[in-house]
Amino acid sequence: MLLESGSTGDDVKQLQKQLGLVADGVFGDGTKAAVKAWKEINELYTSVVNDVKVFDGIVSDAAWFILTSTPASPASANDPASLDLSKLQGQIPDAVFNQLADCVSKFQINTPLRVAHFLAQCAHESGGFTVTQENLNYSAGGLRKVFGKYFTDDGIANAYANQPQKIAARIYGGRMGNGDEASGDGWKYHGRGYIQLTGKDNYTKFSKDAGVDCVNDPDSVAITYALLSAAWFWNSNSLNKIDFSDTNENAVVGVTRIVNGGYNGLKERTDFFKTFYQLLT
Repeated sequence: MLLESGSTGDDVKQLQKQLGLVADGVFGDGTKAAVKAWKEINELYTSVVNDVKVFDGIVSDAAWFILTSTPASPASANDPASLDLSKLQGQIPDAVFNQLADCVSKFQINTPLRVAHFLAQCAHESGGFTVTQENLNYSAGGLRKVFGKYFTDDGIANAYANQPQKIAARIYGGRMGNGDEASGDGWKYHGRGYIQLTGKDNYTKFSKDAGVDCVNDPDSVAITYALLSAAWFWNSNSLNKIDFSDTNENAVVGVTRIVNGGYNGLKERTDFFKTFYQLLT
């Protein structure tokens, strides 16, 4: 989907109806101006030049998705006052729903777009909110493939294979605030939570910001604070400030890159986002 000056047809008519224009099916200067004004209201800028947001009059897949998903009030996607979490009840596990209001309030994940992106990432990273700890039970071959930097030959890999505590101590030892491999900090502060909190430094910062003690009780991140720690990660990595002008796959790509460090599971993350966004709007 790409509608711009010169486009014609039924899609243009639908666009014009959504914007309250005369639906003649011709994308002219009036339609372009209306699109640009709508994007400005919704903060759907395409770029920032010298600290000035740039808005165009083009309707991409992402803009079309927002526009047609929120016919009554297209500006609500970025409006905290429009956030109604009750629509998610029964659509996510009760344990998640019951903690959600407090978590999003504490870390300003407070618009439909932010919540939809946040939950989409959490859902994928945790296998649909079912996994709260990092799985480090790798075979020798898996260690060579995934952690080749730390397992440079078969002998080393075989010595660690299928021993999660030893694996974590090696790959996380001596970094992220952890002591060396012998300290065992790598396992003590391995990934936990819906967006896996990893490393003593992060456990310490999260504990301070959230007013809890997960340094002395790291398992509580998996058991009690799986969602809260994910919300902290979200906020501390400035994901609330990401450009959500593209709310389809393009925006999910940007969020995924920060959360995952790559693009693993992009399609599922996108599908989760669409589901949650439609529920919230």
